[in-house]
Amino acid sequence: MNFRFPQLDDRSFWLGAAVASVFWWALGALRPVARQIGEKHRANRDSKKGHGTSSVEEHYRRVVLQRAQSLHLAAPLFSLEEVVLPPRLMAPPVRIEPGSPVDDDDIVASTIPYLPGWPELSSIYQGPTLSLSEALSGDSDIVLTGAAGAGKTVALACLASDLARRNLVPGLADDTLPILIHVADLALPLKNDAEALRPLVDAIAETAHMRDLPRIPDFIQRSFREGRALLLLDGSDDLTPDGLAPVIDFIKAIKRLYPGTRIVTTACPDYLDGLVTLNFVPFSMAAWGHRQRLEFLDKWGDLWTRYVSVEAWAQSGPQQVDPLLLDNWLIHDNEPATPLEFTLRTWGAYAGDLRGSKPAEAIATHLRRLKPPDAPFEALEMLGLQVSLAMEPVFDPRRARDWIKSFEPEETPAPTGLDENDKKEKTRTPRKDKQPAPSLGMLTKLANSGLLCLHRGGRMRFVNPVFCGYLAGKALTSGNAERILSQPSWSGRNLSLRYLAMHGDIGPLVERLLEQEDQPLQRNLFLAARWLKDAPSQAPWRGQVMSGLASLLQQEGLPLGLRGQAVAAFILSGDPGAALLFRRMYSIDSPELLQLCALGSGALQDVKAIELLSGLLSEKSPGPRRAACLALIAVGTTEALEAIASALLHGEEDLRRSAAEALANHPVEGHPMLRDAAAMEDILVRRAATYGLGRIRKPWADQLLSELQVEKEWIVRTSATEALDKRQRPNPHIPQRLPPPSESPWLIEYAGKQGLGISPDVPATDILLTALRTGTADEKLASLPYLRMMPYEGVFGALYQSMYGGEPELREAVFQTFQEMAARGVEVPDPHQFGVG
Repeated sequence: MNFRFPQLDDRSFWLGAAVASVFWWALGALRPVARQIGEKHRANRDSKKGHGTSSVEEHYRRVVLQRAQSLHLAAPLFSLEEVVLPPRLMAPPVRIEPGSPVDDDDIVASTIPYLPGWPELSSIYQGPTLSLSEALSGDSDIVLTGAAGAGKTVALACLASDLARRNLVPGLADDTLPILIHVADLALPLKNDAEALRPLVDAIAETAHMRDLPRIPDFIQRSFREGRALLLLDGSDDLTPDGLAPVIDFIKAIKRLYPGTRIVTTACPDYLDGLVTLNFVPFSMAAWGHRQRLEFLDKWGDLWTRYVSVEAWAQSGPQQVDPLLLDNWLIHDNEPATPLEFTLRTWGAYAGDLRGSKPAEAIATHLRRLKPPDAPFEALEMLGLQVSLAMEPVFDPRRARDWIKSFEPEETPAPTGLDENDKKEKTRTPRKDKQPAPSLGMLTKLANSGLLCLHRGGRMRFVNPVFCGYLAGKALTSGNAERILSQPSWSGRNLSLRYLAMHGDIGPLVERLLEQEDQPLQRNLFLAARWLKDAPSQAPWRGQVMSGLASLLQQEGLPLGLRGQAVAAFILSGDPGAALLFRRMYSIDSPELLQLCALGSGALQDVKAIELLSGLLSEKSPGPRRAACLALIAVGTTEALEAIASALLHGEEDLRRSAAEALANHPVEGHPMLRDAAAMEDILVRRAATYGLGRIRKPWADQLLSELQVEKEWIVRTSATEALDKRQRPNPHIPQRLPPPSESPWLIEYAGKQGLGISPDVPATDILLTALRTGTADEKLASLPYLRMMPYEGVFGALYQSMYGGEPELREAVFQTFQEMAARGVEVPDPHQFGVG
């Protein structure tokens, strides 16, 4: 059967065509409207979902801000933002990239050895520093190092506060979310790497609003997935090496699941195992110098006068002393102190309960301030000792109760006046309203007083490891010192031994340490040197340590980064013989030794060394001249400043520049002298002034440089332009993320010149060793950040040959490489194994 189309007349055909046309036209016209309706529906749906997330985030930000503002020592008195000084980090040496221009370092960077473990020397001479946000702008993960009490927690809290408030933080996105957490609040080790966020979610949920709890997991996961989360991990610096291992595994899991996550954590300077391997860049906390102490005293005095001195307890306490007198005493006490120690000393001075001027005495004062009235001090000492012996900075309170149970008060039944029959009846039918209230346990009292902190799962820790170390050190006078010394290096061990040196005889421990060879780093000698600060001035073992430091200081050919630590140890020792030792060494004809001794004399403000320092201004070598300029400014007397003024006016060109740059360190006298120098007729003086003004980040200095930039003498114009241009360029001290060798432009080019290639699957050890041995000066320096990750015998041999036979700049960089390798847990071999040293 054949199929036939239906027959249509013309009228029906055209009518159908017209209806179809109208239909398709209407459909096309309505399509945008339908699209808008759909988009509006989706927007409403996302808005509702986003509103929920937004409210969770706002609640979370408020919780973070509240917590961050309490993470400092004086939290019972003031909020963090009221009293804090912006934390600063020591700027590391500029990382060399062959083919890239390198800014000419100023006088401080080129004269002061880089001593991340001894930041006090750099602070005295106002070495270059960075803010934490500046350090983060290099797109690297960061680990903050420094002594206990140096301000690592405060640095994290300040950054968290800014981000929680959505303040603009250079180097970070506007919507960055701070995940501020203490390691003691994390349930580690991880049970499953795929659930790496679970410990964070559980910890954050502890303090979240009840109605936000169901949305917390999705909120945290979305923040990490979108790359908005900045993990601020506190407390890692208090852990033992074994305790740090699960934290490293946790960080690795986070980076695997969310590779775009930025992390800032803390660590003990002696061990960074795992963090350097993960490409974390270590930054040491900068110490407080004279300017920072003045600024802190201004803040503290104002806050104390307005809020504390008017309190009833303050009025009824010791008679209050004029704050001006207190500040004058505190600022002229040159005893080196960490921010924690200086804060406690200031607090004790204003409260009138300070027991002495030494930092350790300020710590003892604060411990007595925190101690509950019915808690014997011996109980605190026992708790600190057991925490240190057990190597458990975060401890289980059930174990801690056993440690101090002998100090717990016994419950004695109150007399009732009942006869035996009444007592039996009382036993059969007890009356709850007559039962005495149970007394609080000692751990609870210590937590309520603020000496202990409580974390998830009921775990506890001392509010600061310094307090635990002080108490443990005092308890160690009764024994167990050898057990502590035999522990691996961690903050609790080092603090306990330091304060043992204050209270007991550690002569046998010092002998044992100094008998153990530890080249090239000399860590045992410097560990004992840190005990000098608090030890009695007549302790017999002090002479052994001082002699070892003096011998090391005088050994020619050793890196300044090593010998400079000896200078810093003398400065911090508080020994009156240190200044005399430096003066006696001026007679030795050694430019590097003269440079170091000049820095030592200036740091001690030794007025008896002014004539010797002035004589160094005519030295041929630039090192002693620059160090003498900085030292004379640090001494700061009229005679010392006149010597610098004479060098600026009459010295040769390089000396004029050094004098001008040094004057920038003295705001009271040096800055006016630079103003005058910029207006003098002598073009060499005006040119030198541009270098000094370039170190002063003030509007008036910018204005003077702008005026000098249009002078008719090209030599002055060029220097002024260079100083202003330098301020506009990126800070070269901010380290950028280190690319793999196969992606490093300079190494690819170098390998090409050797007729070789670099594969991402093959270690680049051989080509890096070739660069270290035969490359240009810049290529040798650029190879070291990679070689520090390759602890092989051949690498060590090449590094030692470069350190003992290379140029001074390479020698210093290799020594820094050894320090970083040792902090990773690598055993650096003795140089004598390679025929050097």
